[in-house]
Amino acid sequence: MLKSLQNEKLAKEGYVYVSYGHPKYLKHTLASVTSLRRHDTKRPVALLCSQKQKDILEEKGLSSIFATIQVLPEDNCSIVGFKHNVYKFMIFERNLYLDSDIIWCKNPNSLWQSLGVFDFTITGTLVSDNFFGAAKGAGVLKDIFLGKRKRTLKKFGLSYLSRVQSGVIFARDYSQTKKVCTLASEMLDRKEETHFKSRKMEHGRSEESCEWSLAMAMSKLNNPVYPWLQGHNSAQLDYISDLTEHDEEFEYVACKYYCNDFAYSLRGLKSSTLRKLFLRILSLFPGKGDYLITTPYCLHFGWLHEKTPFYSFAESNWKQLVSGSKKGNSMSSERSENFIEKSNR
Repeated sequence: MLKSLQNEKLAKEGYVYVSYGHPKYLKHTLASVTSLRRHDTKRPVALLCSQKQKDILEEKGLSSIFATIQVLPEDNCSIVGFKHNVYKFMIFERNLYLDSDIIWCKNPNSLWQSLGVFDFTITGTLVSDNFFGAAKGAGVLKDIFLGKRKRTLKKFGLSYLSRVQSGVIFARDYSQTKKVCTLASEMLDRKEETHFKSRKMEHGRSEESCEWSLAMAMSKLNNPVYPWLQGHNSAQLDYISDLTEHDEEFEYVACKYYCNDFAYSLRGLKSSTLRKLFLRILSLFPGKGDYLITTPYCLHFGWLHEKTPFYSFAESNWKQLVSGSKKGNSMSSERSENFIEKSNR
C-alpha cells in the first residue's frame, strides 16, 4: 500500500507523473521530464509507477531522475483509478499531476503562480461543447436534436457543464480534492443516467474516460476550471502538425493559435485540407481568422493521429538516457577499481 503523505510533504511544490502498463509509457514519462528539466531544474519530480517499471529504472540506473519513486497500487493503475483518486497521492504541498504525453516548452514559474490561487483545478473551458464525452461524428446531431445534454444537466441539478482536459491537474487542498474526486466516481457510477458514451467505444482506446465525470463534479461543487486557452498564457496547447513548428528535440516550439474559439476548435479535424477550407471561409468575417504565434507552457499530444513525433522523441531520449547512464556507471566503476588498486599497493 502506498504510504500516505498527507501530513509529511516532500516539498512545497512538485510535479507528479504516473506510469503503468507497457514500458513504452515509462519512456514517454522520461521524455516529458527531460523537456521539463530544460526549464525547471529546482522543483522535484515524483513518479508513481508499477513495480515492473520501477525495476526497469533501477536496472538502467535512471532512478535518480526522480526525487521519489513509489509503487502505484494495482487498483489505481488506470485513468479513472488514478485521476479519481489523486487526493490519495498528494506528495507535495502543491501538486501538479501531468500526463506523460506532454512536452514542456518554457519556464513554468508564472504558471505555478496563477495555479496557486486554486485549491483544486483542472485545465479546461467554462462551457463544454456537444462533443464532450458524448457521441462523435453524426451521432452528436441526434443528441442535439433530442436535447440530451440539457436533460443530463437537469437530472443532476447542474446549471452548466465545463469541459476539463485532465492532462494537467493542480491540487493543494486535501479536503476539496477528495470532494471532487469522490463525487466524480459517483457520477461515473451513474453513467447510464447520462448522455455520455464510454471512451472504450472509440478506436484505439482501452480505458474509460475520467473527464466528463470530473467536469460534472466540479460543476456541482462550483469548483472552477483553470482556463485552458489563454493565448500566450495557455497552460497547454494540442500538437497539430500543420499548426506547430518545432525541431526534433522540441527545444524550439511555436504554435499557430486562432483567437476565435470556434476557428481554433477546427484543429480537431483530421483533414488539414478541410480545416484550411473552413478557416478560409471564416476569415471572410472580421476577426474570425485572426491568429497569433505563441509558445505554450506545455505541448500536449492528445490526438492519436498526431502522436508520431512524440514517439520518435521519446525513443531518441530513451537511448540517450540509457547510453549516458551506462557511460556514467562505467566511469564510476573505473574510478572505484583504480581506488582499490591504489589502496592495495
